[in-house]
Amino acid sequence: MLLLPATLSMGEARDALAMLSQALRREPEQQVVIDASSLQKFDTAAIAVLLECARLARAWGKSLAVRQAPPALAALAKLYGVDALMHVEGAQSTESMK
Repeated sequence: MLLLPATLSMGEARDALAMLSQALRREPEQQVVIDASSLQKFDTAAIAVLLECARLARAWGKSLAVRQAPPALAALAKLYGVDALMHVEGAQSTESMK
């Protein structure tokens, strides 16, 4: 299982993507899960990072799912119509985007 950082906005996107792509490549499982439960502060860059991770996973013959996404992230993914591409499953809490 891969973990998202607490903050994932435009300033952190490049480093987060580099870290996640390396971990994704090394992940032995075909079904890779990204745990987003620690994500507290984010913007649309988080969606871009997750979409790129999904693209990389497909290219490497893996599937990707995002679990415990904050409600605002899940809503943003749904608004953009990409929730199914990333298999986003939201957390039960009602945190708002910060």
